Amino acid sequence: MQVASIPHDVGPVDESSGLRPGRHLIRARERETIGGILDAARAGHGQAIVLRGEVGIGKTTLLEFATQSASGFQVARIDGIESEQELGFAALHRLCARMSDRVDRLPAPQREALAAVFGISAGDVPDRFVVGLAVLGLFSEVAADEPLICVVDDAQLLDRPSAQVLAFVARRLRTERIALVFAVRESSNDFAELPEHVIEGLSDAESHALLSSVVPGPLDARVRDRIIAESRGNPRALLELPHALTPTEFAGGFGVPATRPDTKRVNERFASRLGDLPPETRQLLLVAAAEPEGDPALLWRAAALLGLDAGAASRAESEGLLHFGGRVTFVLPHLRSAVYRGASSDDRRCVHRALAEAIDPDSHPDRRAWHRANATLAPNADVADDLERSAELARERGGAAAAAAFLERSALLTPEPGRRATRALTAAHAKIVAGAPYAAANLLTVASAGPLSEVEQARLERLRALVAVVRREIDAPSQLLRAAKALERLDIPLARETYMQALEAVLLAGRHRTSLGLVETAQAARSAPPTTDIPRPVDFLLDGVAALFTDGFAASVPALRRATDAFQQEDETRWFALACRAAAELWDEDATHALASRHVELRRRAGNLMSLPIALNYLAALQVHAGDFSGASALIDDAAAIADAMGHERAENTTWLLAAWRGDESRTTELLGTNTRDAPELAEGRPVTYPRYAPAVLYNSLGRYRDALALLDHTGNGEEGFCCWVLPELVEAAARSGAYEVATSAVERLRERTQLSGTDWGLGIEARSRALVSDDSVAEQLYREAIDRLGRCRGAAHLARAHLLYGEWLRRQRRRIDAREQLRTAQKMFSTMGAEAFAARAARELLATGERARKRTVETAAHLTAQEAQIAELARNGSSNPEIGARLFISAHTVDYHLRKVFTKLKIRSRTELEYVMRPGALHN
Repeated sequence: MQVASIPHDVGPVDESSGLRPGRHLIRARERETIGGILDAARAGHGQAIVLRGEVGIGKTTLLEFATQSASGFQVARIDGIESEQELGFAALHRLCARMSDRVDRLPAPQREALAAVFGISAGDVPDRFVVGLAVLGLFSEVAADEPLICVVDDAQLLDRPSAQVLAFVARRLRTERIALVFAVRESSNDFAELPEHVIEGLSDAESHALLSSVVPGPLDARVRDRIIAESRGNPRALLELPHALTPTEFAGGFGVPATRPDTKRVNERFASRLGDLPPETRQLLLVAAAEPEGDPALLWRAAALLGLDAGAASRAESEGLLHFGGRVTFVLPHLRSAVYRGASSDDRRCVHRALAEAIDPDSHPDRRAWHRANATLAPNADVADDLERSAELARERGGAAAAAAFLERSALLTPEPGRRATRALTAAHAKIVAGAPYAAANLLTVASAGPLSEVEQARLERLRALVAVVRREIDAPSQLLRAAKALERLDIPLARETYMQALEAVLLAGRHRTSLGLVETAQAARSAPPTTDIPRPVDFLLDGVAALFTDGFAASVPALRRATDAFQQEDETRWFALACRAAAELWDEDATHALASRHVELRRRAGNLMSLPIALNYLAALQVHAGDFSGASALIDDAAAIADAMGHERAENTTWLLAAWRGDESRTTELLGTNTRDAPELAEGRPVTYPRYAPAVLYNSLGRYRDALALLDHTGNGEEGFCCWVLPELVEAAARSGAYEVATSAVERLRERTQLSGTDWGLGIEARSRALVSDDSVAEQLYREAIDRLGRCRGAAHLARAHLLYGEWLRRQRRRIDAREQLRTAQKMFSTMGAEAFAARAARELLATGERARKRTVETAAHLTAQEAQIAELARNGSSNPEIGARLFISAHTVDYHLRKVFTKLKIRSRTELEYVMRPGALHN
């Protein structure tokens, strides 16, 4: 890699101003910022920063200062290019192109991901965050020899996938010898979590120093003061404004406008400067602006087609506009967009046509298609076909946004109305997948002009409904039901999926956020025609969920069982969340664990991480019920790391559940306030189950049964449907509060479900709950049955509660010795797993029997941090450094760094010793 040549200093400046000579002057504050980043990177503490400021404020100069100051660093630099914004991973390809010799050192999944997104090989669409891990690993490999600095100017113009991947890398540098420096004009969501340095305008004194350095001879004081005032501290304005003044104006101050210019004024000055260039030079600049790769060979082939020679390039270089080297680059990145936007539409089309002709169609068919599209004004079937083919290439590389952009242009350039409408439908679906619902809505308007077949019209209505779901419109479920009804005669499989989507939309939103309730939606879904082909897992799921909310639990069991069995056999992940909930409602412990584990495995194997946090959190919830709080915490940390890497909000539901079971009242209460602040009505659906269930667990553990009952009193009736976790808490809270009718009713609803399940998990929970409302003559038998059945299950937390409730009952029967045995068991189990409030409840009961409970605490080892503990446990289980890095979204180098710290803290020398110094769960607080 090489550093592009940069402008020379403009001359001496008074050092007392705190400035260093340079094109725009660099202040001490900026020098310290850049110096600190470079020093940290040299020391192995990777750093990233975003430089923000308006056009002309000096961002590019500061980037040049950073590369010049990076002694001993390898340098990679790119500029954001507006014309590349819809070409997925285009900027990343330019940045990584000169590092290709290190790709072979990456793990196979990462090599394959980079090969796919860079178009080197065909393959499955890689998740962009696997691409991010691959780029992090690539940078780490490069920096193993010498530190690496990557600078990105005009980062606001990067294509979105590249921006997200680079932001991912920037957030995970940690122990790497890497510095990433981005320059943007305005704050960007993609880089929102990175440290930001705002470049302020120059002071009057600094402006005076800069102006004096570039204006020869004396300057009239009034002119000087007016220029400084109008520049508003913008260095480029200071450099451009004097060029517009005549010698007379310099001397007397006449003709200088009184208004203060903005960046538009500066751009106008630059446009005037371009206008003074020969037409051939302006056209060559336009070719360079339209060709984002900066490929000199391609530029000269296109220039030859336009009749341009080396003279045009010589003038562009002598004017300080273009630099010709290994790549053709604009000296200042903003010049590219200024040149392109300043050209007429005819001139731009002419240049794109030449570039399209100059590109080898076999080597770069997508870029050729894009230039052909930009060269085409009227609809053109041949160009539209090329764009459609290029969309498929983009999709294979994982560029969902690029694929959608190609399809959109293909649709708009298609001359035949029917074909245009069909392509617009396809493009709209691609825009939805790419997360651009408003662009999808515009394409649906194009498609609606038709003509459309009856099937296409139904597809259009379905896509409109999906846009409404993304926009969270209140009538989105109603729109989905109408679309599903229209599809019934035309495409039964798609109709059934659309009914399932309507049910899902209501389940996740809650009845207070949609125009329909669950029962009404389920009744409509029940009318879906049966599938005429071999039933898919989603077909069974639709039948089961619809029956659950219309005809009751018993009617839903056969279909739900078939659904959970089918999902275990298929690589189906789309409906995973509902399938897991269905298995839990059936009290099918094996199916629930199998589905959750399989989904995590499939997502990890495929590198498809978008829904992996949901799967990890669901698996973590099962670990909580199993009493493995340490394992649950590790899974939650995994999910949080992925969410952070993607820039998404963390899912707090399982964090809340774990806090409640641990007896962490402050954390649970904090989450309760956060999650119910915007939803005072506890509507049904998954997001609202936890606001009832998690704090109810906490209140029951603390003996605050009435508080738990107040949360749960109406749970399990009507539309809630999914309530297997909640009913046992309701029984305990009601029974201990003296609300026996409520408790008995809840037991009967629970019994309906558990008897049909026939599993030890369900029947054990039922026996424990029935014991709470039964006469003493049968209660003991039920407690013993609960302990026996739950002892054969994974749910150790619920087994411990059975021991606790049995011990409490025995104490009330004045059987203190028997009670102590059960309470000791409960207290030990709760203490070991970290359920502190339940352990304290058991300890109080033991004290009431006359025995002092021994205080137990969850052991910790050597005060390892959460990440050190995760890495230690993964290493103990045999994972290699690259495997650990892939799981935790850090580089193998960072894993090695943390393992060395673990070894030091644990006073060991190798991985093999981890087995002897660690016990499962010992490293988590």
